[in-house]
Amino acid sequence: MEGRVCRGEKDFPEKVYQFSPDVKELYYKGNLLLADEPCIAVVGSRKCTTYGVTVAKEIGKRAAQNHVVIVSGLAKGIDTAGHQSVMAGGGKTIAVLGGGTDRYYPSENRQLQRKIASEGLLLSEHPSDYLPRAFDFPRRNRIISALSESVVVVEAPNRSGALITAEAAEEQGKQVYAVPGNITSHYSFGTNKLIHEGAMPLILLDDLFADLGILPTLSENKLRQLGGDELAVCRIIMETGEMTAEEISFAAEMPMGKVHGILTVLEMKGLVFSAMGKFFVANY
Repeated sequence: MEGRVCRGEKDFPEKVYQFSPDVKELYYKGNLLLADEPCIAVVGSRKCTTYGVTVAKEIGKRAAQNHVVIVSGLAKGIDTAGHQSVMAGGGKTIAVLGGGTDRYYPSENRQLQRKIASEGLLLSEHPSDYLPRAFDFPRRNRIISALSESVVVVEAPNRSGALITAEAAEEQGKQVYAVPGNITSHYSFGTNKLIHEGAMPLILLDDLFADLGILPTLSENKLRQLGGDELAVCRIIMETGEMTAEEISFAAEMPMGKVHGILTVLEMKGLVFSAMGKFFVANY
C-alpha cells in the first residue's frame, strides 16, 4: 500500500504524533501498521568498520528473532546492515527517507528500498517524487527516534548524523545506547563520547529487548534435547532473564556444585552465556 496520512487522522502513527509534534503529514509505501509495533533504531556512520557492520547485523538478527522492528535511514554502512540483517532473518524494518519514496538515495540501495516497500515500510515527510536536499537528512532523524523505543548508535565519528538522532532521542525521552569502540578509532569517537556523556553502553544485546519486556527465548527443539535438570535450570533463567549461580541454586533447590556443572554444560551447548557474574539464555 502507499499513500499519505495527516496528523489527526486515525492512521497517523501514534508515536510520531506524540514525540514529533511538528510533523504534519507522512507519505508511505508498505505496511503503515509497522509504525505501531515495538521498534529499535539502529543508526551509525556511512563509512564504518567491519566491527560496526557485524554489530548492526547481529542486532538485526536478534530483532527478527524477537519480533521487533528495526528503524533506520537507508543510508550506506550501518543503516544498510541493520535493514538487511533483520529482513534476512524474516523480520520487519522501517526506512525513514530524506527524499520521497520514489527517489532512490543512495542509488546502490535501489533494490533494498524496493524490498522494504514490499515487505516493510518506507516513510517520508515529502511527496513521492521529492528530491532530497542536504538538510532533509538530519531532519528525518527525529522521526527515526520518535518511532523507536530505544536508539542504538553503533559507530559514529565526532560529526555524524547518527549523533543528531541520539540528540533527538534524548529530547524525546528515549533510551539511547552506544556501542563501545576502540578509543583510537575515528569511527568510534562519537559513540564513546556519548557513553562519556551518559548514554548507556551496549554490552549485552539482549538488554535492548529486556527494555521492551521481551525475554530471550530458546527454540522448543533445543529444549527437547535437554535432560531434566538442564531443562529446569534453563526454564528458571528464562523466567527471570538473568540470574547468578547462587540464585539459580536457591530457585532450583540444587547444590551449588551441581548447578555449576549444569551451567558449564549449557554454556558448552551454546544455550546460556555468562557476563558480569550472571547467566543469560542465548537467542535462537
